[in-house]
Amino acid sequence: MTETAKTPAQLIDDRIAALGDWRGEMLARLRGVILATDSDIVEEWKWRGVPVWYRDGMICTGETYKTHVKMTFAKGASLADPAGLFNSSLDGNVRRAIDFHEGDTVDETALKALIRSAIDLNTAGKRR
Repeated sequence: MTETAKTPAQLIDDRIAALGDWRGEMLARLRGVILATDSDIVEEWKWRGVPVWYRDGMICTGETYKTHVKMTFAKGASLADPAGLFNSSLDGNVRRAIDFHEGDTVDETALKALIRSAIDLNTAGKRR
């Protein structure tokens, strides 16, 4: 099956499998948290290989690098982050990111709350 014939979910599955190391495991775990947060989240495959999650607008991306997995929130600068998850892209006016490194733990409860806040922000913007 060619890449263009695959669904975004299949392409994300392929990326996770191709990584074959802790980065694939981390991306799979983050994806699970994202999808468990809201049943209406839609997965997309953008920019030649980046998983992107949407609900009434972009929520976040899941980029993989040699040393980390980056979860970038499209409107992160507008989100409250009481658990202090954001640790990257802190200087921008719009986006904020979380870099996960090998051995990092994932605070799933705090991450779900952040994802829910992003969805709520998107939904509020759509209602206007």
